[in-house]
Amino acid sequence: MQILFIGDIFAAPGRRIVADHLQDICQTNHIDLAIANAENAAGGFGITPAVAEELFALGLDVLTSGNHVWDKRELFDYFARQPRLLRPANYPEGPGRGVVTVHARNGVECAIFNLQGRTYMPATDCPFRKADQLLAELDPAIRVRFVDFHAEVTSEKIAMGWYLDGRVSAVVGTHTHVPTADTRVLPGGTAYQTDCGMTGPYHSVIGVDIGIVIQRFLTGLPARLEAAKKGAELHAVIVDVDESTGKARSMRRHAINGD
Repeated sequence: MQILFIGDIFAAPGRRIVADHLQDICQTNHIDLAIANAENAAGGFGITPAVAEELFALGLDVLTSGNHVWDKRELFDYFARQPRLLRPANYPEGPGRGVVTVHARNGVECAIFNLQGRTYMPATDCPFRKADQLLAELDPAIRVRFVDFHAEVTSEKIAMGWYLDGRVSAVVGTHTHVPTADTRVLPGGTAYQTDCGMTGPYHSVIGVDIGIVIQRFLTGLPARLEAAKKGAELHAVIVDVDESTGKARSMRRHAINGD
């Protein structure tokens, strides 16, 4: 089976390029399950119920998130109504959940996990131990398992890939908005990439207006960050998984320049 994962959808440019290309990507690549990280989908900071519904309506099956998940308070009650929107599982108990099982288009039951790193990130429980707990609680008959690891530093992401090798189908990093070139399948059969990259305006500083960010660096003064508008690109990975074993056969990067 083929799993599509789209990296951090950022603001309106990110949503537009997904709307323009998602169905074609799914049809051309025979996608069975489409996942995206959407924590920056509403103006670059957080996600709202309306934006989540917009993305689901485009054909995305599961949305993951990260440290910006609490930016829009109206989202809190939405979690109870929409289990296919995840927040990091290693956050304290509260709204939402960090794992969901869904049936892919080919009928295979799949588990999607959302975890967040701790280095240079808000305080959370240990993502490694939380992963152990979630896997121990998962029905072992569910062999296809996808992990979005939302983390800052490459070493923590790579460590998670090796830690889960052979136990999940794929570990893909998000958060830093820069796609990495280390796409591979680890020896135990887990597909891995340190960061999927951003889906949004690349004529920017990781999605934000260039001038604002440069002024902040030059002056050290606070300034309201605003999403950039130009240079939209879509960055994703496509994972080929043996649904009978849960092992990845291959993973490849998929990028589209929308401008």
